[in-house]
Amino acid sequence: MHFLQWLQRYGWEILPHPAHSPDLAPSDFHLFGPLKRHLGGMAFETEDDLISELRNWFHNLDVDFFRVGINSLLSRWQKCIDLHGDYVEK
Repeated sequence: MHFLQWLQRYGWEILPHPAHSPDLAPSDFHLFGPLKRHLGGMAFETEDDLISELRNWFHNLDVDFFRVGINSLLSRWQKCIDLHGDYVEK
C-alpha cells in the first residue's frame, strides 16, 4: 500500500504540497556557510577530535550570530509568500 492510499484509508485529508522553494532550502541554513569556512582545511585524526572542535566552535559563537540567522528567515519567508512561492533571487 502506498503512503497516500494509507492516508486516505484512515480518513486523513491530503493537502496540496507547495513546490520546493530554493530560497528556503535547508542547505542554505545560516549555520552551514560559517561552519564550512571554519572547518575548511582542518583534518581530524579521530571523530572525538572533530566533536571537540565543533563543541568549541558552537560554544564561542556570539548570540548575535543566531539572532541574525533567525531574523533573516523572516524576510526570506515573506519574499516567498509575496511571490506566491515563486523563486526569489537573493
